[in-house]
Amino acid sequence: MAGQAQFEELARQLSAVGAVKRDMGRILPPDCPAGSAAVLTLLGRHGDMRMSKLAELLAVDMSVTSRHVAHVAARGWIERHPDPADKRSRILRLTPEGLEQLDELSRRTTHLLAERLADWTDEEVAQLIGLMTRLRASFGDCRSVPRLPAPVFEETTRTPAST
Repeated sequence: MAGQAQFEELARQLSAVGAVKRDMGRILPPDCPAGSAAVLTLLGRHGDMRMSKLAELLAVDMSVTSRHVAHVAARGWIERHPDPADKRSRILRLTPEGLEQLDELSRRTTHLLAERLADWTDEEVAQLIGLMTRLRASFGDCRSVPRLPAPVFEETTRTPAST
């Protein structure tokens, strides 16, 4: 098992992933902010779904999900149909325009990654994919698991030197 220093360095490196995500956010089209891109991506990956399932996958509450859905629906990227099993619910479905937008997002992301990782070998990219996949699997589905309490660190007490 890795030592504490390695886990501390891993924590630092993982916090730096935020910079990568921000850079990826900068390439999004102006009319497709990150929340909208996430809605399109999840519908593209998982297919038609209820808004409650989308909220669960986004790991945000229904009011935030509703805003994202309203934004993409207003642009014609998704349709909302009554759920045959529960008329009070809506099923979200990508439209052909939504699929085009999703393809554009994929092209932009792929281009950015290819540009930034141009000096990486195919083996290095494959290794990163494998390790990130394994890391996610080690954490399981973070959306459905209750959060653990923050770690408790023992404080070291210093005693004044005797005089």
